Amino acid sequence: MAKILVTMPDDFLNKVDGFALTEQRSRSELIREALRSYMRRISANQAKSAPKNAEILEELIG
Repeated sequence: MAKILVTMPDDFLNKVDGFALTEQRSRSELIREALRSYMRRISANQAKSAPKNAEILEELIG
């Protein structure tokens, strides 16, 4: 499995970690699932819906 480096504000990462802890998942798994959900929505709604889907993703994580 490949590794990537993602930069995000500390307060946002703290929220991600809180969700991961609540759902008893690793940080990586939570982020992978959020991206899967985002990509499914993009595919279903086409690229013209991308800005709205980005807001939904932010709500899921943030």
